[in-house]
Amino acid sequence: MQSPAPFARIGTRGSPLALAQAKLVRSLLSSAHGVAEDDIHIEVFSTGGDRSQDANVSLSTIGGKGVFTKEIDEALLAGHIDIGVHSSKDVATGLPEGMALAAFLEREDVRDAFLSLTAAGIDQLPEGAKFGTSSIRRAAQALRLRPDLQIVPFRGNVHTRLQKLADGVADATLLAIAGLNRLGEAHRATSVLDVDNFMPAPAQGAIGLAVRSGDRRFLDLVAPLDHAPTHARIAAERAMLAVLDGSCRTPVGAWTGGQGGDLMLKGEILSLDGQTTFRAEASGSDPQALGEKVGKDLLDQAGPDWLEQWMA
Repeated sequence: MQSPAPFARIGTRGSPLALAQAKLVRSLLSSAHGVAEDDIHIEVFSTGGDRSQDANVSLSTIGGKGVFTKEIDEALLAGHIDIGVHSSKDVATGLPEGMALAAFLEREDVRDAFLSLTAAGIDQLPEGAKFGTSSIRRAAQALRLRPDLQIVPFRGNVHTRLQKLADGVADATLLAIAGLNRLGEAHRATSVLDVDNFMPAPAQGAIGLAVRSGDRRFLDLVAPLDHAPTHARIAAERAMLAVLDGSCRTPVGAWTGGQGGDLMLKGEILSLDGQTTFRAEASGSDPQALGEKVGKDLLDQAGPDWLEQWMA
Protein backbone atom coordinates (compact mmCIF):
# COMPACT_ATOMS: atom_id res chain seq x y z
CA MET A 1 0.00 0.00 0.00
CA GLN A 2 1.40 3.34 -1.03
CA SER A 3 2.15 5.84 1.75
CA PRO A 4 0.05 9.01 1.70
CA ALA A 5 1.71 12.07 0.22
CA PRO A 6 3.34 14.35 2.80
CA PHE A 7 1.64 17.61 3.72
CA ALA A 8 4.72 19.44 2.46
CA ARG A 9 8.27 18.67 1.37
CA ILE A 10 11.00 21.04 2.55
CA GLY A 11 14.35 21.28 0.78
CA THR A 12 17.50 22.28 2.62
CA ARG A 13 21.25 21.95 2.71
CA GLY A 14 22.68 19.38 5.10
CA SER A 15 24.81 21.56 7.38
CA PRO A 16 23.83 21.64 11.07
CA LEU A 17 22.72 25.27 10.70
CA ALA A 18 20.67 24.60 7.57
CA LEU A 19 19.00 21.60 9.20
CA ALA A 20 18.22 23.66 12.32
CA GLN A 21 16.56 26.26 10.11
CA ALA A 22 14.56 23.65 8.18
CA LYS A 23 13.37 22.05 11.42
CA LEU A 24 12.28 25.46 12.69
CA VAL A 25 10.25 25.99 9.53
CA ARG A 26 8.74 22.50 9.87
CA SER A 27 7.73 23.24 13.47
CA LEU A 28 6.15 26.56 12.51
CA LEU A 29 4.25 25.02 9.60
CA SER A 30 3.03 22.23 11.88
CA SER A 31 1.72 24.72 14.44
CA ALA A 32 0.20 27.07 11.86
CA HIS A 33 -1.75 24.35 10.07
CA GLY A 34 -2.41 21.79 12.80
CA VAL A 35 -0.52 18.93 11.17
CA ALA A 36 1.99 16.53 12.67
CA GLU A 37 5.64 17.38 12.07
CA ASP A 38 6.14 13.85 10.71
CA ASP A 39 3.81 14.76 7.85
CA ILE A 40 6.22 17.47 6.75
CA HIS A 41 9.26 15.86 5.13
CA ILE A 42 12.74 17.39 5.05
CA GLU A 43 14.81 16.58 1.95
CA VAL A 44 18.55 17.25 2.18
CA PHE A 45 20.54 18.46 -0.83
CA SER A 46 24.25 18.77 -1.44
CA THR A 47 24.90 22.08 -3.21
CA GLY A 48 27.86 23.16 -5.27
CA GLY A 49 29.05 25.32 -2.41
CA ASP A 50 28.93 22.36 -0.03
CA ARG A 51 30.83 20.10 -2.39
CA SER A 52 33.64 22.56 -3.06
CA GLN A 53 35.69 22.51 0.13
CA ASP A 54 38.85 24.11 -1.28
CA ALA A 55 39.18 27.30 0.75
CA ASN A 56 41.42 28.80 -1.93
CA VAL A 57 38.66 28.62 -4.57
CA SER A 58 36.33 31.62 -4.39
CA LEU A 59 32.57 31.19 -4.43
CA SER A 60 32.35 33.43 -7.49
CA THR A 61 34.55 30.95 -9.37
CA ILE A 62 32.28 27.98 -8.65
CA GLY A 63 28.93 29.64 -9.22
CA GLY A 64 28.54 32.96 -7.47
CA LYS A 65 25.91 33.98 -4.97
CA GLY A 66 23.49 31.15 -5.76
CA VAL A 67 26.06 28.41 -5.23
CA PHE A 68 24.37 27.32 -1.99
CA THR A 69 20.83 27.33 -3.41
CA LYS A 70 20.97 26.13 -7.03
CA GLU A 71 20.22 22.43 -6.47
CA ILE A 72 17.38 23.23 -4.07
CA ASP A 73 15.90 25.74 -6.51
CA GLU A 74 16.04 23.20 -9.33
CA ALA A 75 14.29 20.57 -7.19
CA LEU A 76 11.61 23.10 -6.28
CA LEU A 77 10.92 24.08 -9.88
CA ALA A 78 10.88 20.40 -10.92
CA GLY A 79 8.22 19.65 -8.28
CA HIS A 80 10.42 17.35 -6.18
CA ILE A 81 10.02 19.62 -3.13
CA ASP A 82 7.49 22.29 -2.23
CA ILE A 83 9.42 24.78 -0.09
CA GLY A 84 13.08 25.75 -0.20
CA VAL A 85 14.53 26.98 3.07
CA HIS A 86 17.44 29.37 2.60
CA SER A 87 19.68 31.74 4.49
CA SER A 88 18.46 34.81 2.64
CA LYS A 89 21.94 36.29 2.19
CA ASP A 90 22.81 33.24 0.02
CA VAL A 91 19.97 33.78 -2.44
CA ALA A 92 20.93 35.33 -5.78
CA THR A 93 19.39 38.71 -6.52
CA GLY A 94 17.96 37.39 -9.78
CA LEU A 95 15.58 34.54 -8.95
CA PRO A 96 15.00 31.66 -11.38
CA GLU A 97 11.86 32.08 -13.46
CA GLY A 98 8.90 30.50 -11.70
CA MET A 99 10.31 30.89 -8.18
CA ALA A 100 9.33 33.38 -5.50
CA LEU A 101 10.75 34.27 -2.11
CA ALA A 102 7.31 34.24 -0.57
CA ALA A 103 7.97 34.54 3.16
CA PHE A 104 10.66 35.44 5.66
CA LEU A 105 10.77 34.37 9.28
CA GLU A 106 11.35 37.11 11.83
CA ARG A 107 14.91 38.28 11.43
CA GLU A 108 17.55 37.24 13.94
CA ASP A 109 20.37 39.49 15.14
CA VAL A 110 21.98 40.87 11.96
CA ARG A 111 25.42 41.55 13.44
CA ASP A 112 28.72 39.76 12.93
CA ALA A 113 30.51 38.19 15.88
CA PHE A 114 34.26 38.38 16.44
CA LEU A 115 35.78 35.07 17.51
CA SER A 116 39.32 34.59 18.78
CA LEU A 117 41.05 32.42 21.36
CA THR A 118 43.75 35.02 21.94
CA ALA A 119 42.32 38.53 21.49
CA ALA A 120 39.31 40.34 22.90
CA GLY A 121 38.76 42.38 19.75
CA ILE A 122 40.10 43.12 16.31
CA ASP A 123 42.05 46.10 17.66
CA GLN A 124 43.88 43.78 20.08
CA LEU A 125 45.15 41.31 17.50
CA PRO A 126 48.96 41.38 17.14
CA GLU A 127 50.60 43.03 14.15
CA GLY A 128 50.22 40.86 11.04
CA ALA A 129 47.81 38.44 12.70
CA LYS A 130 46.04 35.86 10.54
CA PHE A 131 42.40 36.80 10.00
CA GLY A 132 40.32 33.93 8.65
CA THR A 133 37.49 34.63 6.25
CA SER A 134 36.41 33.79 2.72
CA SER A 135 33.93 36.69 2.69
CA ILE A 136 35.39 39.59 0.75
CA ARG A 137 33.04 41.95 2.64
CA ARG A 138 34.36 40.83 6.02
CA ALA A 139 37.95 40.89 4.74
CA ALA A 140 37.55 44.44 3.42
CA GLN A 141 35.91 45.63 6.64
CA ALA A 142 38.67 44.07 8.75
CA LEU A 143 41.39 45.59 6.55
CA ARG A 144 39.71 49.00 6.78
CA LEU A 145 40.44 48.97 10.52
CA ARG A 146 43.61 46.87 10.43
CA PRO A 147 45.46 47.03 7.08
CA ASP A 148 48.27 44.93 8.57
CA LEU A 149 46.14 41.80 8.96
CA GLN A 150 46.92 38.73 6.87
CA ILE A 151 43.70 37.41 5.32
CA VAL A 152 43.64 33.61 5.14
CA PRO A 153 40.93 31.52 3.39
CA PHE A 154 38.38 30.19 5.88
CA ARG A 155 35.43 28.23 4.54
CA GLY A 156 33.13 25.53 5.86
CA ASN A 157 30.11 25.28 8.12
CA VAL A 158 30.06 26.95 11.53
CA HIS A 159 31.55 24.00 13.42
CA THR A 160 34.25 23.50 10.78
CA ARG A 161 35.32 27.10 11.11
CA LEU A 162 35.29 26.91 14.90
CA GLN A 163 37.57 23.88 14.67
CA LYS A 164 39.89 25.68 12.25
CA LEU A 165 40.15 28.52 14.77
CA ALA A 166 41.03 26.04 17.51
CA ASP A 167 43.63 24.45 15.20
CA GLY A 168 45.38 27.77 14.71
CA VAL A 169 44.56 28.19 11.02
CA ALA A 170 43.73 31.78 11.93
CA ASP A 171 44.01 34.02 14.99
CA ALA A 172 40.48 35.35 14.57
CA THR A 173 37.42 35.18 12.36
CA LEU A 174 33.94 36.61 11.98
CA LEU A 175 30.68 34.65 11.97
CA ALA A 176 27.06 35.79 11.83
CA ILE A 177 25.70 35.88 15.37
CA ALA A 178 22.35 34.68 13.96
CA GLY A 179 23.87 31.35 12.99
CA LEU A 180 25.58 30.97 16.36
CA ASN A 181 22.29 31.72 18.12
CA ARG A 182 20.38 29.14 16.07
CA LEU A 183 22.98 26.49 16.87
CA GLY A 184 23.13 27.33 20.57
CA GLU A 185 26.74 28.45 20.12
CA ALA A 186 26.43 32.16 20.97
CA HIS A 187 28.84 31.66 23.88
CA ARG A 188 31.59 31.15 21.30
CA ALA A 189 31.51 34.83 20.36
CA THR A 190 34.32 36.85 21.89
CA SER A 191 32.40 40.04 21.09
CA VAL A 192 29.58 41.22 18.84
CA LEU A 193 30.49 43.95 16.37
CA ASP A 194 28.63 47.19 15.77
CA VAL A 195 26.87 47.56 12.44
CA ASP A 196 28.56 50.86 11.66
CA ASN A 197 32.10 49.46 11.29
CA PHE A 198 30.95 45.99 10.23
CA MET A 199 27.78 46.46 8.21
CA PRO A 200 26.25 43.01 7.65
CA ALA A 201 25.67 41.32 4.32
CA PRO A 202 22.37 42.24 2.67
CA ALA A 203 19.60 39.98 4.05
CA GLN A 204 21.87 38.54 6.77
CA GLY A 205 20.05 36.89 9.67
CA ALA A 206 16.80 36.14 7.83
CA ILE A 207 15.46 32.73 6.81
CA GLY A 208 13.71 32.91 3.44
CA LEU A 209 11.09 30.49 2.11
CA ALA A 210 11.08 29.88 -1.62
CA VAL A 211 8.05 28.39 -3.40
CA ARG A 212 6.87 28.10 -6.99
CA SER A 213 5.46 31.49 -7.92
CA GLY A 214 2.31 30.02 -9.45
CA ASP A 215 1.61 27.47 -6.70
CA ARG A 216 -1.30 28.99 -4.81
CA ARG A 217 -1.45 26.20 -2.24
CA PHE A 218 2.08 26.69 -0.99
CA LEU A 219 1.99 30.45 -1.31
CA ASP A 220 -0.94 30.30 1.11
CA LEU A 221 0.72 27.70 3.36
CA VAL A 222 3.83 29.80 4.01
CA ALA A 223 1.92 33.09 4.32
CA PRO A 224 1.25 32.71 8.10
CA LEU A 225 5.02 32.37 8.68
CA ASP A 226 5.84 35.64 6.96
CA HIS A 227 7.07 38.41 9.26
CA ALA A 228 6.02 41.58 7.46
CA PRO A 229 8.67 43.95 8.94
CA THR A 230 11.43 41.49 8.06
CA HIS A 231 9.99 40.99 4.56
CA ALA A 232 10.06 44.74 3.94
CA ARG A 233 13.63 45.13 5.16
CA ILE A 234 14.93 42.21 3.12
CA ALA A 235 13.12 43.52 0.04
CA ALA A 236 14.86 46.89 0.44
CA GLU A 237 18.30 45.33 0.87
CA ARG A 238 17.88 42.96 -2.06
CA ALA A 239 16.68 45.84 -4.25
CA MET A 240 19.83 47.77 -3.35
CA LEU A 241 21.97 44.74 -4.12
CA ALA A 242 20.28 44.26 -7.49
CA VAL A 243 21.20 47.81 -8.52
CA LEU A 244 24.83 47.15 -7.53
CA ASP A 245 24.89 43.77 -9.28
CA GLY A 246 25.99 42.38 -5.93
CA SER A 247 27.50 38.90 -5.81
CA CYS A 248 30.11 36.91 -3.94
CA ARG A 249 32.80 39.02 -5.57
CA THR A 250 31.43 42.38 -4.42
CA PRO A 251 32.12 43.81 -0.93
CA VAL A 252 28.67 45.16 -0.08
CA GLY A 253 27.05 45.81 3.28
CA ALA A 254 23.49 46.79 4.17
CA TRP A 255 21.46 47.47 7.27
CA THR A 256 17.80 48.44 7.54
CA GLY A 257 16.10 49.90 10.59
CA GLY A 258 13.00 51.91 11.23
CA GLN A 259 9.66 51.76 12.98
CA GLY A 260 6.09 51.61 11.80
CA GLY A 261 5.75 52.10 8.07
CA ASP A 262 9.03 53.95 7.59
CA LEU A 263 12.29 52.18 6.81
CA MET A 264 15.82 53.55 7.00
CA LEU A 265 18.36 51.77 4.79
CA LYS A 266 22.11 52.20 4.99
CA GLY A 267 24.38 50.68 2.39
CA GLU A 268 28.09 50.59 1.64
CA ILE A 269 30.50 49.29 -0.96
CA LEU A 270 34.18 48.81 -0.25
CA SER A 271 37.38 48.27 -2.18
CA LEU A 272 38.96 44.87 -1.59
CA ASP A 273 41.62 46.38 0.66
CA GLY A 274 39.03 48.29 2.65
CA GLN A 275 40.76 51.62 2.09
CA THR A 276 37.99 53.09 -0.05
CA THR A 277 34.40 53.10 1.14
CA PHE A 278 31.26 54.68 -0.24
CA ARG A 279 28.14 54.95 1.89
CA ALA A 280 24.59 56.07 1.34
CA GLU A 281 21.36 56.05 3.31
CA ALA A 282 17.75 57.00 2.80
CA SER A 283 14.33 56.60 4.38
CA GLY A 284 10.99 55.70 2.89
CA SER A 285 7.97 53.41 3.05
CA ASP A 286 8.39 51.61 -0.30
CA PRO A 287 11.10 48.93 0.14
CA GLN A 288 11.78 48.50 -3.57
CA ALA A 289 12.08 52.23 -4.25
CA LEU A 290 14.18 52.72 -1.14
CA GLY A 291 16.64 50.00 -2.06
CA GLU A 292 16.95 51.28 -5.61
CA LYS A 293 17.59 54.82 -4.35
CA VAL A 294 20.39 53.79 -2.00
CA GLY A 295 21.91 51.55 -4.67
CA LYS A 296 21.87 54.36 -7.24
CA ASP A 297 23.34 56.82 -4.73
CA LEU A 298 26.22 54.40 -4.14
CA LEU A 299 26.78 53.99 -7.87
CA ASP A 300 26.76 57.76 -8.36
CA GLN A 301 29.53 58.07 -5.78
CA ALA A 302 31.66 55.15 -6.93
CA GLY A 303 31.12 55.49 -10.67
CA PRO A 304 29.68 52.94 -13.10
CA ASP A 305 32.97 51.05 -13.48
CA TRP A 306 33.72 50.70 -9.77
CA LEU A 307 33.49 46.92 -9.88
CA GLU A 308 35.89 46.53 -12.80
CA GLN A 309 38.41 48.89 -11.19
CA TRP A 310 38.41 47.15 -7.83
CA MET A 311 38.25 43.60 -9.09
CA ALA A 312 41.04 44.04 -11.66
